[in-house]
Amino acid sequence: MALTPRQKEVLDFLVIFVEDNGYSPSYEEIAHGLNLASLATVHKHISSLELRGYLKRGFNQSRSLDVSAEYVSQHRLNNKPPAPRQNYEVPLAGKIAAGTPVDATQQQETLSFSDFVGNESTFALQVRGESMIDDHIMHGDYVLVEKTDRVRDGEIVVALVDGSETTLKRFYRETDNVARLQPANASMEPIRVPLDSVFIQGRVLAVLRKYK
Repeated sequence: MALTPRQKEVLDFLVIFVEDNGYSPSYEEIAHGLNLASLATVHKHISSLELRGYLKRGFNQSRSLDVSAEYVSQHRLNNKPPAPRQNYEVPLAGKIAAGTPVDATQQQETLSFSDFVGNESTFALQVRGESMIDDHIMHGDYVLVEKTDRVRDGEIVVALVDGSETTLKRFYRETDNVARLQPANASMEPIRVPLDSVFIQGRVLAVLRKYK
């Protein structure tokens, strides 16, 4: 048989009172704390809860009310404060060209993506240029990148060219020896380079755009 709302209030009051004070409340304190009309009402609730095994009271002792361990544990579980939200941050590694490749620089900055980032292998880059506008990646956007050198044709990647220049493009293997770095801008030509001169640093996971 389920507890009545008032019986639950009595048990919860007892648990909280003991946790705050280190001893059980008197009947007078229970009546006052729960706005009960009389001590007889308190006695009725205590007797009912004792019969049902929710608490024990010491013989002839007004401050000996022990709530069952099972109920105490359930009360603490139901009233457990929510876990603090983790603040995931990823390194802001610099700026990357979305046009002509440029040197990538390292910066001691971070961006927080706590809603969907929990992987240490991610980092962020800020886009410069308009070569990816048809993929809705605009100048000034931030891209969230997963570190990997294994990508499929057509994925948007961070490519290091000739060991010194990085660019953001769609990657294609045209032949066993040639890679095509394809812009998403109809006015721009693709970049074709020897496959062994391209090192894939990661694939794009997400784009963040800030509006002032």
